[in-house]
Amino acid sequence: MIKRLSLQIGSLVLTVLLFAGFNASIYCLLTRRLSGNFSDTSQAKMVDVASYLPFEEGSRLARIQTSFSLSGDLPVLDGAAALVPVYASVIDAVYPAGCVTYEGGTFSDDNYYGENFAPDSKMQYKNTVRGYRAVVDGETDVFFCAAPSAEQTAYAESRGVELVFVPVGLEAFVFFTNASNPVEGLTTAQIRDIYAGKIRNWSEVGGADRIINPLTRLSGSGSQSAMEAFMADTPLGPKSPLALFGGSIGFSFRFYLNDMVANAGVKMLSVNGVYPDKPSIRSGTYPIVTQFFAAYRADNNNENIPRLIEWLLSDEGQRLIEECGYISLER
Repeated sequence: MIKRLSLQIGSLVLTVLLFAGFNASIYCLLTRRLSGNFSDTSQAKMVDVASYLPFEEGSRLARIQTSFSLSGDLPVLDGAAALVPVYASVIDAVYPAGCVTYEGGTFSDDNYYGENFAPDSKMQYKNTVRGYRAVVDGETDVFFCAAPSAEQTAYAESRGVELVFVPVGLEAFVFFTNASNPVEGLTTAQIRDIYAGKIRNWSEVGGADRIINPLTRLSGSGSQSAMEAFMADTPLGPKSPLALFGGSIGFSFRFYLNDMVANAGVKMLSVNGVYPDKPSIRSGTYPIVTQFFAAYRADNNNENIPRLIEWLLSDEGQRLIEECGYISLER
């Protein structure tokens, strides 16, 4: 009886020790590595289009004095999420009131992707993925955008459509982490190695012992296309199976991240020792400065399109770009 009891107690103690050892292993191999993991770096953010509606009192639009105006056959304007403030401000500045209309008569709070802009509205919002198709298919006259992806270029070619891309402003392509991440900056080589899967832990770039979770965006979005251009001939690599639990790094455009969907819990990183701000973009010292464009079909005969483009490139138009929060072409 005593022998049996001793065996039972021994088995119980052994089981407890095994569980304790297992938990200690999990803590050392996973929990300790991932605690404080900065994983909420890039939560989904929608542009509050309602804040950028033309002709509405209180809209967050750039408003300048200009004698230029359009009438007659008004070009339909659309654009990427990050450029809503630009083309909405253009409409507000040079289009006649009443040209932006909504199904049901008012803008819907659920109008995240322009669902209730009326068909005759001169402002639309299809965002980059749908917007490129819209300009190719003739639904949009002028599309404000970053450079197209290979698939978007191929779509235009498959339809026999030539698109004209006119640079109208400058912006910084940026990388960001959670504000609690101790890393303040990376080199372009380190960023490429992170996204290629060669660097997988923040400790390899001067940070904490945390797995890196390199976030990507929807294929065909402006920021994803910019990322692919940044990577050049370096392919995106596979992520660690544990990356989902690691400390994230993401990418975006400066004004979109810093102003349109501002989040105090997120910080932009310096790249090659240079922080992305207006002076560094204007001087070209920040290493990843991109152009954004007004794109239209070469065969679009609307006479107001070249007039609008000419105005956008004028001193007034470039001042509007600056007032919107971006950088004019004249550095």
